[in-house]
Amino acid sequence: MRAWVVDKPGPVALGPLRLVERPVPEPGPGELLVRVICCGVCRTDLHLAEGDLAPKAPGITPGHEVVGEVAATGPGQGRFRPGDRVGVAWLAGTDGTCRYCRRGAENLCPASVYTGWDRHGGYAEYLTVADAFAHRLPDGFSDAELAPLLCAGIIGYRALRQARVPPGGTLGIWGFGGSAHLAAQIAMGQGAEVHVFTRAQAARELALSLGAASAQDSFDPAPVPLDSAIIFAPAGDLVPAALAALDRGGTCAIAGIYLTGIPPLDYDRHLFQERVLRSVTANTRGDAAEFLILAQRLRIQVTTTRYAFDQAGRALADLAGDRIHGAGVLILDDQGTGR
Repeated sequence: MRAWVVDKPGPVALGPLRLVERPVPEPGPGELLVRVICCGVCRTDLHLAEGDLAPKAPGITPGHEVVGEVAATGPGQGRFRPGDRVGVAWLAGTDGTCRYCRRGAENLCPASVYTGWDRHGGYAEYLTVADAFAHRLPDGFSDAELAPLLCAGIIGYRALRQARVPPGGTLGIWGFGGSAHLAAQIAMGQGAEVHVFTRAQAARELALSLGAASAQDSFDPAPVPLDSAIIFAPAGDLVPAALAALDRGGTCAIAGIYLTGIPPLDYDRHLFQERVLRSVTANTRGDAAEFLILAQRLRIQVTTTRYAFDQAGRALADLAGDRIHGAGVLILDDQGTGR
């Protein structure tokens, strides 16, 4: 089978990905072999390729927003059978016994492993996944639309929960790509007033078309005091701007796995009056199940930019250059359009 691997992490312009041939993997006990139909292009893949995140294994295959079909199952009874359509997301395994897992915070498990970081991911024709960590997919979406839901959507939903938007409250979103355009729709569907801050004009236009109350440049002042904020862009210099826009008692959640350095904060301007700054670390399978139900119920609109499988390097370069409209998706079927 064909698979992309992170060959030499570095600037995406230098081509850190390499296309290789390797054997189709065998599913172990409790695992599924999944034929990949499409795979979303996530900013975490870019961080991995460029070396912001160190690969956990040499020649790792990125990709953790996978829609596929079960091709075979390993030994043991499971939830899925050959022919079933499944989703494969970022969280790939936990120990299930640590104090974090026992209290329902499996995303904090010290032994957790991740698709496309610890295990080979979806920039390939096949991958394996633990049956217990594969996801049932909602109806009403094409395969290409489903792919971004499996990380961009899920982590955006967790960030939204961590931002603690009060009923009918105001939410500021910094950065408006694959994850933000989905989280914004969930927030608006739950009654929030959303204000978007992003440097890309096309992203501002998308935000307004989806129902955002306003859209402005990243460092423009907020038009109203904000109850909550989510930072999706991996830029630490946005943190003071988001905190300064919060009303008393507001919460700012940082959604990314990677962030550049945060400038010094002024206690009175940025944190006093019980403002809260918190990070978002991966997600639980419960987050995923809740979000996928909500996505179907609210009929959220998924905006995608599609790439053929052999254009993986171009997709990452476009992501780095803010040239992707909505979420990028690699298509592995012959038509290049998804089902």
